[in-house]
Amino acid sequence: MAKLKTLLLHPDPLIRRDLRKHLEGANFLQVLGEAVTAFEAMELLEAIPYGAIFLSLELPGGVSGLELAQMLAGRKHKPALVFLAAGEGQAYAAFELGATDYLLWPAGEDRIQKTLGKLSEFKARFREVPMPDKWAEAAPPMPGGGMGGMDDMDGLDGGHGDPHGDPHGDMDGGQHTVSLPLEDDEQDHFLSALKQAWDTNRSRPPEIEKLAVSQDGRMYLVPYNQIVFVEAYEDYSYVHTASQKYLTSYRVKNLEERLAPHRFFRVHRKYLVNLDMVTEIASLPGSNFMLRTAGRTRIELPISRRRIASLKQVLGF
Repeated sequence: MAKLKTLLLHPDPLIRRDLRKHLEGANFLQVLGEAVTAFEAMELLEAIPYGAIFLSLELPGGVSGLELAQMLAGRKHKPALVFLAAGEGQAYAAFELGATDYLLWPAGEDRIQKTLGKLSEFKARFREVPMPDKWAEAAPPMPGGGMGGMDDMDGLDGGHGDPHGDPHGDMDGGQHTVSLPLEDDEQDHFLSALKQAWDTNRSRPPEIEKLAVSQDGRMYLVPYNQIVFVEAYEDYSYVHTASQKYLTSYRVKNLEERLAPHRFFRVHRKYLVNLDMVTEIASLPGSNFMLRTAGRTRIELPISRRRIASLKQVLGF
């Protein structure tokens, strides 16, 4: 019987190692790889039909676990998502995005068994997507004439690998290899996908200039040039267009990193503004400034002297 292919997505190698140990007894799961960033996970998802992902809320690279969940929300064959978190603060947002479970980590064995029970129920109704066409092609044999056993993989260095072959890697924060319990006919295909995901020299496809937001159970793609400003709200944010206001699970900090190349500027710790929408900047009493935007939207924002100087530089004042 086919197992639920599982990805471990977490920046901490110790947590990934502990997760593997906890999942060893789940005979309906097959841990088939590890990743550190959302970008690596998306690359692997293009090649491997994962049915479950254990993922951290906080990920390096500018895209959080919740943002990755939003990106996956529109998929026909969406994998089960089990979030690992240090606190309950974002549990509501996770379940709003369709999380199968939300684990406070470290978690006890009893609690993990409850999660496995939910995944077992999910597996019963999960329909695995077909393997990509390129997986159907026969892969060339590995050096030595074999299909490549675990000994062959010990030397793999795909950006996160330990060239010395330590199956758990350097647990002091250095490099580490991925331990992959694969069948012989899967090894070459997986290693090829893993190499592509961790090839930092390979050019990535251009980013689609739209922001995925959910409203009333539906997913919308908002073009960047229609966003007037973003407003921080606790651990979430409101994305404002000329006619709509969307509550999202994005943090302003993450959106700042994502939108800054598209002429967005952080005028205040709570506000990120599309400079193409700004039509006027005026002084206000108390060393404040008002930014007036195109259309009927008007916001008055206090700007620190440091931000004023940066804003003037960006605008060429």
